[in-house]
Amino acid sequence: MPRDRVPYSWRPGCPVPLGDLRLIKLTYWGFDDKAHTGELVVHERVADDVVTVFGKLYGWRWPIRRMELVDVYKGSDFDSIEADNTSAFNCRRATGSSSWSKHAYGQAIDINPRENPYVTASGTTAHANAQKFKRRPLQGKGVINPGDRVVRAFEALGWEWGGYWSGTKDYQHFSKGGG
Repeated sequence: MPRDRVPYSWRPGCPVPLGDLRLIKLTYWGFDDKAHTGELVVHERVADDVVTVFGKLYGWRWPIRRMELVDVYKGSDFDSIEADNTSAFNCRRATGSSSWSKHAYGQAIDINPRENPYVTASGTTAHANAQKFKRRPLQGKGVINPGDRVVRAFEALGWEWGGYWSGTKDYQHFSKGGG
């Protein structure tokens, strides 16, 4: 992984060495019904899974708003979410925790975070642009629902969906091995 591609999202002390990360270029269907090329950084162990799942999403013409490295947002998870950016690796702590997020290991992906927000157990989200997307099931472009084909595609490869968490729901979040 070229260091200059992850100037904000990786630093010494991260739980995964830079050499274990891979930059993947993917074609995806945008909300404008056109093909786009995006990038994700993931751990080498899950790179094939990611290519497989996003290949299915592309084949279904399942829409993704944007897919840029979180470094475009200077490593800010909040700013990336505000932009409705689908992203993966970011060396950061789990929300509300002192433990590393699965994103810090390159084993988690957040998809269309506006349409699939992180919702606390009390029903709040930190992003005003995501308010109307807090409940499931919900119909809409790029929305992920329990048991839908997006969830099933990840589950078939051993990934878990944050929409099934008890209490807090993270509808955007998929991770290998939970968490």
